[in-house]
Amino acid sequence: MTEKFSVGLVQMACSVNPRENLEKAQAMVGQAAQAGARVVCLPELFRSRYFCQREDPAIFDLSEPVPGPTTEALSRAARRHGVAVVAPVFERRAPGLYHNSAAVIDADGRIAGLYRKMHIPDDPAYYEKFYFTPGDLGFPAFDTAAGRIATLICWDQWYPEGARLAALAGASVLFYPTAIGWHPHEKEQHGAAQRDAWRTVQRGHAIANGLYVAAVNRVGYEAPHPPPPSRRRAKAAIATARLRRASPHPLPRSSSEVADAPKPLWRRRARRAKEEGEGEDAPHPNPLPPGEGEETPEGGGAGIEFWGTSFLADPQGVIVAEASTDREEVLVAEIDPERIEDVRRNWPFLRDRRIDAYSGITRRFLDEDPSGKRRDGS
Repeated sequence: MTEKFSVGLVQMACSVNPRENLEKAQAMVGQAAQAGARVVCLPELFRSRYFCQREDPAIFDLSEPVPGPTTEALSRAARRHGVAVVAPVFERRAPGLYHNSAAVIDADGRIAGLYRKMHIPDDPAYYEKFYFTPGDLGFPAFDTAAGRIATLICWDQWYPEGARLAALAGASVLFYPTAIGWHPHEKEQHGAAQRDAWRTVQRGHAIANGLYVAAVNRVGYEAPHPPPPSRRRAKAAIATARLRRASPHPLPRSSSEVADAPKPLWRRRARRAKEEGEGEDAPHPNPLPPGEGEETPEGGGAGIEFWGTSFLADPQGVIVAEASTDREEVLVAEIDPERIEDVRRNWPFLRDRRIDAYSGITRRFLDEDPSGKRRDGS
């Protein structure tokens, strides 16, 4: 039986600057290590604001390969602090093929494995199907210097099948890097019930599988990305062309005026970043607008207030540690393999599973009853 070890859950707010987010994440990994953590988990897609609130092809520029800049930086942090790191990444697998992934980096800086998010949502302000291909690596567990762990990602947390398979793979703790929160117009009426359901289903995974479950969420309000400048310019060009066709007098064209016009701020920043060698760490060209709760242009919606509440539940579903709804925090709490052993001896759910009777679970829906008769009567 492995020894006890502590895990660090990093609850952070994310800015529009990928480099700033990565530097903050590295610092918070260090804080967790100083507090005794041996495995540290970061929130889902932590290198940017949650961009899936709208569909925008320009956002694919935020993706990166694995290994890549994020895993390389966090591998150095893992080696420096002697901790394993669960590192969420917007993975660019090939041109036009992207995943919402999490690399598991061991304490020696080596990538111990990769998980690709299996369940991809498509809900208002969570338009992930536009960006991500469903995962194809299953629900594995990974050996680290601290112990055997597994990670799923956000929307996966609503599906008991994934948690079960991670437990059967031998994980002692299941991490869920997450980006979830309230739609501002729903919070007053539904907010408490939504957050409670989120906590409850993950506590249920801990109980049903006799293991620890760690939910790691971001915090703060985020508005959607505005349309990229190139798209705004294209719309302006179309409008100008229509005016030219409709006007009896041609609109003025001045090449000198065009040449002398100041370049958009994001282009100036990107060019300066390139000249200074910042490369992929340059500020994102489509920063999120300020404000809270108002509708944004082009159908962007009212944004999301991410509710934090990162927590660790033990094998009986007891909340061992929990963060606030509105602050950045580093939670550190203990994983005790003896606790897993004790709970599973008294609640032997794995022993009593009827694995001979679950064939229907691999079907989308059971249209026929056991006698072979269709449930619609036909």
